Amino acid sequence: MGQLLRPGQELLMFNSKYACTVEEFIGGGGQGEVYRVKGDQDYAVKWYFPEYLREDIDLRRRIEVLIKDGAPDESFLWPLDVVVTPKEEDGQESFGYVMLLREQRFKSLKDFIDLKVEPKFNTLVKIGYELANSFLNLHSRGLSYKDINFGNVFFDPDTGEVRICDNDNVDQDKAPGTIAGTPKFMAPEIVRGEASPSSYTDLYSLAVLLFYLLMSNHPLEGFLDSSIQCFDIAEQRKLYGEHPVFIYDNEDDSNRPDPERHKNVLRLWYFYPAFIRKLFERAFTKGLTNPDSRIRESEWKIALTRLKDSIHYCSNCGEEIIHDFDNPDDTSTCWFCKKRLASQMYLELEGQKIIINHDTLLYPHHVNKEKQFVFSEPIARVERHPHDPSKSGFRNLSDCKWKISAPGREFEIEKGKATILVPDMEIYFGKQVGIIRVLNRK
Repeated sequence: MGQLLRPGQELLMFNSKYACTVEEFIGGGGQGEVYRVKGDQDYAVKWYFPEYLREDIDLRRRIEVLIKDGAPDESFLWPLDVVVTPKEEDGQESFGYVMLLREQRFKSLKDFIDLKVEPKFNTLVKIGYELANSFLNLHSRGLSYKDINFGNVFFDPDTGEVRICDNDNVDQDKAPGTIAGTPKFMAPEIVRGEASPSSYTDLYSLAVLLFYLLMSNHPLEGFLDSSIQCFDIAEQRKLYGEHPVFIYDNEDDSNRPDPERHKNVLRLWYFYPAFIRKLFERAFTKGLTNPDSRIRESEWKIALTRLKDSIHYCSNCGEEIIHDFDNPDDTSTCWFCKKRLASQMYLELEGQKIIINHDTLLYPHHVNKEKQFVFSEPIARVERHPHDPSKSGFRNLSDCKWKISAPGREFEIEKGKATILVPDMEIYFGKQVGIIRVLNRK
């Protein structure tokens, strides 16, 4: 239970002068403790240990700057105000900050690794996209997070929305501080003591997080990890810093996954298309030694959007399949039931291929180059025919009229109307034309 604050204790928001009351202890860590508090609504307060504040004497100034500038986007549980005890507004031994309370629907990423929650692949890809987007928004402000790890990321298993906490770590990029990062997530140059946290080391930590998310394994933990008898600081420094080897390094097979300890990544590595595997290969080969070669957030966003558009469902067992358009023979059978997959339609737009499922949505991102990564409101929704479930159609949710060219006829679809999809149909969405194709599986 909490030791720093007590239920019923009153706190004062230093800048706004609003009062809030401590309700219950939520959890604690090395810096301080987190409590639920009641003000004009429910909030969370992180209250610091006095001894931690003596180590990080610049902390309050940094938090005040974060409060003034505001959050990069709504995924960050950002500091809203400094909180103090009413009798000690100035010069008190300790303080904290107030932030929005994390909703109960958000689960820890550690819960996913421990198999306490099992979201669908579709959701995992959405989580990865949201993380890349959030850290892009942060870095574009000239800030770095400095400590990306499991404990700071939460997600909704149903929607893929994310929440990022412990934002008191955030500071100007490359600014010195007391945080070096979390073991396993720190870039090799930090492990070796050659660099301080920055946006470049954030990119490494983000890649590790995404690898865990999609592959359920650390990218550097294979046979070399399994052979360690005593995993002390010296061995950790060697594995993660001095001689890091990616488990699927094409030029060094000394650290391949151990069949006994790393079954998840052995099963999942080839589940994903080659373009995802190549990104991870780059992130953990060239990116291990050259920070400039690390995968930027925008590249992850493009790849993860493409990955999401490649997901469909096995017609036999209903499991999710990720189709590899570059290597179609690799995904001709279901990975789960091993049965041959039925034919599947997809929409081909300029530079994009989107599998058509019963729940597919099209967004401005797909049909308008000027609106890349705009996923605010769908412009089309797939619906099954009410009398023939074997047939599907697009319903026009946009504000513009579509022109349709199908074999043997041409017509228009107004907003709110739908059309049955057939192979070789051309749909003029306004900015781009899409063609209905059928997957070529041999």
